[in-house]
Amino acid sequence: MGGFEGFVYGDGAWGGDGTVEPSLRIEVHDGDIATVDFAPAPPGLGRFYLGFQPRDFFDDPAESAPVDLEAEAEAFAEWALLVGAVDVEAKHVRRLLAEEHVDEPEDTFVEETVERLIRLVGLPIPEGLEGGSGLL
Repeated sequence: MGGFEGFVYGDGAWGGDGTVEPSLRIEVHDGDIATVDFAPAPPGLGRFYLGFQPRDFFDDPAESAPVDLEAEAEAFAEWALLVGAVDVEAKHVRRLLAEEHVDEPEDTFVEETVERLIRLVGLPIPEGLEGGSGLL
């Protein structure tokens, strides 16, 4: 695994219009970091990381803003309702989010965590995450 892959969910499908809400954008970097952006989200929220937070992975606080993990998990659980997910609890989302100062994430490759997040909200796995071509 490795390299860069991007996936956009909008207009009810992967590869759809990412400017239409609800939307989801996931960017995977070298199997270590996934940036997850979702809209709509409350002001100041709508971005979290899976695997490592960039600020920790690169040992540079300028690489990413601090993440309020509890608030992001709550906001993403609310977002999931907009795409039809049933009973997505914030605590289940929270378990997947990249912690600060983590030595090793639970999954070897962040793509595994991305798949778990996508399955949690009941979306199909996008082509490219399971070995096809990426969509961005």
